[in-house]
Amino acid sequence: MSFIQIILFPISLIYSLVTAVRNMLYDFHILKSKSFNMPLISVGNLSYGGTGKTPMVEYLIKLLKDDMHIATLSRGYKRNTKGFVQANINSTAAEIGDEPRQFKSKFPEITVAVCEDRCEGVDQLLQSQNDLGCILLDDAFQHRSIKAGLNILLTDYNRLYTKDHVLPSGTLREWRASAKRADIIVVTKCPKLLSATGRKVITDNIAPRTNQHIFFSYIEYQPLKHLNGTAEMSNAKIDFLTLFSGIAAVEPLEEYLMGLTGSMDSIHFGDHHNYSDSDLIRIKESFNNFAAQNKIIVTTEKDVMRIETLWAKEALKELPIYYIPIMLDLFSDDKEKFNTLITAYVENARKN
Repeated sequence: MSFIQIILFPISLIYSLVTAVRNMLYDFHILKSKSFNMPLISVGNLSYGGTGKTPMVEYLIKLLKDDMHIATLSRGYKRNTKGFVQANINSTAAEIGDEPRQFKSKFPEITVAVCEDRCEGVDQLLQSQNDLGCILLDDAFQHRSIKAGLNILLTDYNRLYTKDHVLPSGTLREWRASAKRADIIVVTKCPKLLSATGRKVITDNIAPRTNQHIFFSYIEYQPLKHLNGTAEMSNAKIDFLTLFSGIAAVEPLEEYLMGLTGSMDSIHFGDHHNYSDSDLIRIKESFNNFAAQNKIIVTTEKDVMRIETLWAKEALKELPIYYIPIMLDLFSDDKEKFNTLITAYVENARKN
């Protein structure tokens, strides 16, 4: 522990006690968890952001959507609306949040909804959609009021929950022991060349229970796409790029982009940052202050959802702005088993 973590540790103990008492009330059925006659898959984590929930939800959508009608249900973090909102193709990030906006933009055929109360959200979805085959609950591991049939817990390879501490001395939202509620644990953002020995070391460190399955995944960076969607750029060497981002963990992206450019300026805002015109002016100044012929501006797919109503303004007019889509994939010896677990759960839950 660092000195700052030691100073904050008493606050972490108080926070841990509060969350532990709350979990015990659910464990002993004093507080009730509501079940639904519908396959519910929860994707979540113990830490505060940055574990790759959005790519995992998109992986599940692609796995299931051709066989059934899929819905996603999120909180809609930092939206300016309240209650249950069902997205349409024109919904903005301000109305539904950046991640739900991304789901609807990439998969217009699925149902995307947001609601702070997950039980109410599922009730509303079941009333409005009579052909749903499965609901994916985004960031719902801490939502004990709803009982998912399958809980997927994500942990970042670079910061495993087993080596982290509870807020504020660390990033965990509850004790490490809460991982026992997970049916599946996925280690995300692994190096693509992680050996079988390296995976065994992590598995031994996590020590999954006999009823838990552990899998390993990595991020695949896709070719850069122009903001207006009309052109793709091969990930070739460029002289300079300005990266701007409002995500929880930007370091892996920075490391990847440094392999594409001779020089980079990274402007990092807070997670789910709502961009202002002054932010966009700052981005433009960073781009203009570097003298190079072959230079571009890069952002994340999630950030595009928050600037789509601003990008055509004067601050960004005619600038070469690209975003970098990402995909989650599992190691080849994990993928078939993981896919089978998911599809088998959904099929069995739909029969019962």
